[in-house]
Amino acid sequence: MNWPLPPVLVVDDEKNMRLSLKSILAGEGYEMRLVESAEEALAAMEKEEFLMVITDARLGSGMSGYQFLATACKRWPNTPVLMITAYATPKLAVEAIKAGAIDYLAKPFAPEELLHAVARCAERHRLLQDNAALRASTTELYQLDQIIGESPKMHELRQLIRSVAPTDATVLILGESGTGKELVAGALHSMSQRRSNNYVRINCAAIPESLLESELFGHEKGSFTGAMRQKLGRVEEAHGGTIFLDEIGDMSRPLQAKLLRFLEDGTFTRVGGNDELRVDVRLIAATNRDIIEAIAEHNFREDLFHRLNVVQFRPPPLRERGDDVLLLAENFLKHYNATMNKHIHGFAAPSLNKLRSHHWPGNVRELRNVIERAVILETSPEVQPGSLPDFHLEGRLRKSEGVTMTGHDSLDEAMANFERQLINTTLEQNRYNISKTSEQLKISRHALRYRMQRLNLSLGPEEEGGPAETKEG
Repeated sequence: MNWPLPPVLVVDDEKNMRLSLKSILAGEGYEMRLVESAEEALAAMEKEEFLMVITDARLGSGMSGYQFLATACKRWPNTPVLMITAYATPKLAVEAIKAGAIDYLAKPFAPEELLHAVARCAERHRLLQDNAALRASTTELYQLDQIIGESPKMHELRQLIRSVAPTDATVLILGESGTGKELVAGALHSMSQRRSNNYVRINCAAIPESLLESELFGHEKGSFTGAMRQKLGRVEEAHGGTIFLDEIGDMSRPLQAKLLRFLEDGTFTRVGGNDELRVDVRLIAATNRDIIEAIAEHNFREDLFHRLNVVQFRPPPLRERGDDVLLLAENFLKHYNATMNKHIHGFAAPSLNKLRSHHWPGNVRELRNVIERAVILETSPEVQPGSLPDFHLEGRLRKSEGVTMTGHDSLDEAMANFERQLINTTLEQNRYNISKTSEQLKISRHALRYRMQRLNLSLGPEEEGGPAETKEG
């Protein structure tokens, strides 16, 4: 976004120098304020925000340029100060930089030198404004109430977020694709003490391996072909805030080693650089891979796993969340009603059964897409089964699983869940044909219908027979 730039404040006791600087900068579209003493400059800074300050090292009566620099940097540390002087020496330049000046120009200087320094400050200002806007939008987007669900596992997840968010603990989020790992990471940041600072997200799988280190830690000018200037890394952007590394299981082992070092004490070196830098960030990582399998196959460092695994979150897959499926479906229905200007009031009973019984291999992301499709297609006041997919293709994505106890279900409930999943899987395989399904399960049609009624499974009236059903009577 093109944010409007504040004016540049020029402090010089020589009128001709003030007018010369004004002529150079006004020609590039910068707004100016001109004063002749440090005292006037401090008074102006009390009243107005400035893009930067340009001051002469030697001013007339009153404070010197160096005294002004020290005062301004202490009171307005985020306002860059550029010092110019006709008495330049290496020692004075070092003193100016140590006192907080962003640069030091010796008179006479080329206009291009001045314009380059001011352009750097303008770019910095725009980045700060963009980051502030991003932080504001992030805080709005990732609130705890965005994590919808009333199942016991979701209550536990929200409580764990409340407990962990105020700390600086490193977090590892494990779970299938589409379970809401990014929502968890965002909520951890928005509820933390760092929420007023940057929240930086990197998808490690979306950035080529050759560029990921530069993206993460930055690079120096000339460090590789195409590195025309120094680039700050995302960890520097996140200083004081949080960095979220999504799909960290796709990171190469050499870069994992550098990340491990960074996690130890917050130090890193830019690509092509020698200086050791340090930042203060909280790191949250996530992956949908089986991390133990990746370690066994030497694709992921075990020591990095232990360093990341201070607090572990495991957002449950949708198939383990019971009627949260219906709660989420209603929420998505409201959302797409509003965005598409539709007036669909709910779901027909067969549609609810269809949503409840599907295995959801794509989790919440798959459900959102299904509801979006239904809102696009539906013409009646309620979502009918015909507006939902038949899930035949999606059903083939189902991962083979053993029966697992969740810790909340009784044996009878676990057996009923397994029976419901087995019947629904077979129905999907046979395109909801009762005769073929009962034959495959080696039970009678009557017994199958009885079990479906007991498990609250039903077929839409237009699907109950199916093409093959009518042929077989």
